[in-house]
Amino acid sequence: MAESIEEIISLSELEMVEKVEKFKRELTSLRTGRANPQLLDSVSVEYYGSRVPLKQVAAISIPEARTIEVRPWDAAAADAVEEALRKMDFGSSPSRNGNVIRINLPPMTEDQRKKMVKVVHSMGEDARVQIRNVRRDALEKVKKTQKAGEISEDDAKRHEDTVQKLTDSFSRNIDEIVANKEKDLLTV
Repeated sequence: MAESIEEIISLSELEMVEKVEKFKRELTSLRTGRANPQLLDSVSVEYYGSRVPLKQVAAISIPEARTIEVRPWDAAAADAVEEALRKMDFGSSPSRNGNVIRINLPPMTEDQRKKMVKVVHSMGEDARVQIRNVRRDALEKVKKTQKAGEISEDDAKRHEDTVQKLTDSFSRNIDEIVANKEKDLLTV
């Protein structure tokens, strides 16, 4: 059985929500000059013969604005954690005091900030394209439903308008997120 128009629209809306949430998650991994535990989300550690996310072997905290502190739960993992952190490019190397590893993030230069703003704008455009792709798929389904004679031309037009309003709303949401991130990046 084909999807109903309401299902098509609600599934499209859910897909758009997912695209925006994914975009937000991707933005948290960008360095803004302030320490953020999400900067270490991509770090994995060799631990007892397998690669595991850093979060599973250590506590991550932010004691100061530009310092990330990593405390491995198992003292035996400290060397592996330090090695994994050294492979990351933070602009400074991690320092170790016993089992505590600290990463002091240097302040970002004006050029670095401007480059990051360009990256954020590019990521925002990618997210908007993904939302437009969801819109395209939804509009195709609405047209198929109309051609199959399940809905009238007026209903199809009304549903297309609904999908477009959803698209516009989510695109504005992404624009706001990009603007906030840009403001965050350019604030010293």
